[in-house]
Amino acid sequence: MAFTLQIGESAPDFSLPATDGKTYSMNDFSDAKILVVFFTCNHCPFVLGSNPVTVQTAEKYKKNGVKFVAINANSEHTHPGDSFRHMVEQMNDKHYPWPYLRDESQDTARAYGALRTPHFFVFDQKRELVYTGRELDNPRQPEKATVNDLDNALAQLTRGEEVSTKLTNPIGCNVKWEGKDAHWMPGEACDLV
Repeated sequence: MAFTLQIGESAPDFSLPATDGKTYSMNDFSDAKILVVFFTCNHCPFVLGSNPVTVQTAEKYKKNGVKFVAINANSEHTHPGDSFRHMVEQMNDKHYPWPYLRDESQDTARAYGALRTPHFFVFDQKRELVYTGRELDNPRQPEKATVNDLDNALAQLTRGEEVSTKLTNPIGCNVKWEGKDAHWMPGEACDLV
């Protein structure tokens, strides 16, 4: 497995299909002043708990040229609820304000070093990593959260400041890896959730 992308490193490119029928690459977000790439899924309780906050954050900073793109790399063999069909159903139901991409090969997740769902990667206009990690300190129960590290990072960036906290540990379920990588890291499995 790859290590997680380091602060200052460039955003790995990708070419991934989305629930809207399009295929997206980094070039499709070239007009974004700040780009938030986050790894997510359909079922994880940490994702489901924090999604409303993520929506609020995406809407809040849209006027500042911040764009979000969500990627689901979970193996549908490990968790069938993460299939592309279920992704389409979720977007049709929730209408999230970001494109929802499928990383079936898991190559993009490996390139970024995605560890959990959700796991956020924030890139500046040069597409260099300026923040990575969690959004909330309690994504499963956002009403009990005491800090929103993603919002703090975006607030500083949109004011032209340097991000003060550049790295936090993502909190959530493990990415559901395919085959030999399926259980490479201990932690929250969410397989029974």
